[in-house]
Amino acid sequence: MTDAIDLYTQRPGEAVAPPTRLAGRIKHLGPSIIVSGSIVGSGEILLTSSLGAQAGFVLLWWVLVSCWSKSIVQAEITRYVITSGDTYLRALNRLPGRIPGPWGPFSWPIGLGLLAFVPGVLGLSGIIGSAGQALQLLVDIDPIIATATISLGTILVLGTGTYLRIERAMLVFVISFTVLTIVCAVLMQFTEYRMTLDDVKSGFTFEFPTEYFVIALAMYGYTGVNSGETAAYTYWCVEKGYPSYIGPDRDDPEWVARAKGWIKVLHTDVWVTLVLLTLATLPFYFLGAGVLHRLGQNPEGLETIRVLSSMFTETLGAWSLWVFGVGAFFILFSTVLSAIGAGGRFIPEYLIELGIIDRANVRRKLWIRGYVLVIPVLSFVLYMTFQNPVVLVTIGAITAALFLPIQSGATLWLQRHHMDQRVRPSRPMYIALWSVFVFQCVMALAVIRYVVF
Repeated sequence: MTDAIDLYTQRPGEAVAPPTRLAGRIKHLGPSIIVSGSIVGSGEILLTSSLGAQAGFVLLWWVLVSCWSKSIVQAEITRYVITSGDTYLRALNRLPGRIPGPWGPFSWPIGLGLLAFVPGVLGLSGIIGSAGQALQLLVDIDPIIATATISLGTILVLGTGTYLRIERAMLVFVISFTVLTIVCAVLMQFTEYRMTLDDVKSGFTFEFPTEYFVIALAMYGYTGVNSGETAAYTYWCVEKGYPSYIGPDRDDPEWVARAKGWIKVLHTDVWVTLVLLTLATLPFYFLGAGVLHRLGQNPEGLETIRVLSSMFTETLGAWSLWVFGVGAFFILFSTVLSAIGAGGRFIPEYLIELGIIDRANVRRKLWIRGYVLVIPVLSFVLYMTFQNPVVLVTIGAITAALFLPIQSGATLWLQRHHMDQRVRPSRPMYIALWSVFVFQCVMALAVIRYVVF
């Protein structure tokens, strides 16, 4: 691994003065839309609704912690990436603790990331299968054909897509399913399933019933900005141009001012992500707790999406089955597009950090295109083998939860040892990041203890 400038992250001659007003910063947003297409998806419609269906309103506080705590890590690891010129995986490969490999040593988080590939694809297969079930609600077709259609559609969109096309597609998806879920949750208040003040109070008693341990931790792993989506977000910011706008020359008298200005743009983008995911996550929990819990229904297996549709049909009437199908399709298909599109960015990076190919000669587009051709097919095969979306997504979610403290700890270490001190975070943000790191360590230890014992 060398410290040469990576032309993928920082292109010389493209430094741009940052916008000074909020309206100007808003014009440069975009990564938040793409990552929201992945964030507000499987974790919300499958796991958050399932948690509400099982636990009722008692874990409302946990849902809010899940939404808000990880955005701090999202902002701070990306602060490091856009100011340093490192990609996410190049940054992780700077951590101490090297593993010998056939092409050279690499840092231990790189090795763990490779091990997480299988459970990650299992989770993705559950999302693709759920999207296929949503398509079945709209068109009466065989489940195999429905799931195969989702896989083929993913290949067609991503195989020919660019960042700009993905950004525009996600904008439509995000707005559509956010509005649909909010409207349904509001209309629930005019039915027998309405949420009362006592329901809300019970959600802030900070109880954690142990019988919901697995689904709650899985929800934390996949709801909000999970570890994979945080990593993906850094790549979307790179492709948006933030590091190039700051510029690679730290001796430039204007570098610090540019860096701080574009960090403000980044933080605005993160706030947009946080607002979007909160607005879309809470309605699913309310609907799950308000409707499915009172009906005694628990979504699982091939009937997962159909059971979840009760959140709409019991609230709006039988006619809304089609509305739910459209919303669920938007949510899940956008998650598939965003997750696979991001995953393709990781493959050439892993090959670089393992020493298999040289950073200067990597053909990123070729590797990305190969990934988006293979993974949808593999996910289709895995789903048709297991055919239980909630279980598959739970496997991926718990794996993602275990990586959260690694990510927050790496952020703290990188900021201390490799980040220009002139653009480090303020002390309150530093304390907040430490608090999240400690919390996530406790949560990860709880997962390991549960699995082992």
